[in-house]
Amino acid sequence: MSEQMQQEGYFGEFGGSFVPPELQEVLSYLSKQFYKFKDDPEFNEELRYYLRDYVGRESPLTYAERLSEAWGGAKIYLKREDLNHTGAHKINNAIGQILLAKRMGAKRIIAETGAGQHGVATATACAMFNMDCVIYMGAEDMRRQALNVFRMELLGATVVPVHKGQGRLKDAVDEALDDLVRNYKNTFYLLGSAVGPHPFPTMVKHFQSIISEESKRQIIEKEGRLPDAVVACTGGGSNAIGAFAHYIDEPSVRLIGVEPDQAPSLTEGVPSVLHGFKCLVLLDEEGQPKKTYSIAAGLDYPGIGPEHSHLKVSGRAEYVTVSNEEVLEAFQELSRTEGVIPALESAHAVAHARKLAPTMGEDQILIVNLSGRGDKDVEQVFQMLKK
Repeated sequence: MSEQMQQEGYFGEFGGSFVPPELQEVLSYLSKQFYKFKDDPEFNEELRYYLRDYVGRESPLTYAERLSEAWGGAKIYLKREDLNHTGAHKINNAIGQILLAKRMGAKRIIAETGAGQHGVATATACAMFNMDCVIYMGAEDMRRQALNVFRMELLGATVVPVHKGQGRLKDAVDEALDDLVRNYKNTFYLLGSAVGPHPFPTMVKHFQSIISEESKRQIIEKEGRLPDAVVACTGGGSNAIGAFAHYIDEPSVRLIGVEPDQAPSLTEGVPSVLHGFKCLVLLDEEGQPKKTYSIAAGLDYPGIGPEHSHLKVSGRAEYVTVSNEEVLEAFQELSRTEGVIPALESAHAVAHARKLAPTMGEDQILIVNLSGRGDKDVEQVFQMLKK
């Protein structure tokens, strides 16, 4: 894909920017600032400083020896984004975007969140840089992720419940975009997933690509070669596009995204416009975004990032679904076998790896992107298992 195509915000037929004219002016300015600073030595030096000394990067690539033995087949490696400050990959992007917002003179930051991890990461970055922070979160997700709501408030953020629709991630994005339209003159929208109108998907991929930049170097150091497959969960697609980024041009590496079977945007979606960009979307009989459900609030979205849509249609990446039962089994198995409690989102990737690994040879390598840790989900899983 040409640099020009990326700058225009298209990945094949997907992407673009379908927004009101006044918002397009804001996004065009944001795009110019992003391309100005993304290769700026001073900006990148500051970004590297915070990723190293605040986030705790680089994150380890851990050989899951007991899991590999239990499943048979491929050697399993876990890319440990769960060990980042705030407990997930979301902080990579939050730090990158907050540094951009600072250079643009922004004082007020807004964001959307589903599982709460992006909200926590945004609130954390705002606390560090002394910026006002407003987080939109579906009322249903606030109920499911009450602990993360308290974390955001503890960090100084105002968490706004969204009651319309299903009270989930899509509805939170709706409200955040409405806020941006009303307040674009003094507000920076720190979008957390690889979705939305250009330049958001390109920006989020850029800041999350640190995941595959590290894992590619780490696996060569450990095994002397590239992995045979990389597996990551997909909701909006930020951790997966970060985990895939530096392997996209390596055709020997299979790229596999895993989504909930009740929100299968990539396996059942059709091309449509959602939240100001074109992607694969789950539509109902009336052509409206379909209601979705996932036990993992961060994957509960009827669309997907435009680059994932392109990777699916072009055949470069594979996308599969897993059931809630498989996710809960994987959540428990990883916990007792490796002493690592994964986020429910990440457990989707583990659940598919559990099926994939035995079909691979013992000389093959499988990297599972562990996008976050499960502290936020333990009470929810406890209640589900008790029932």
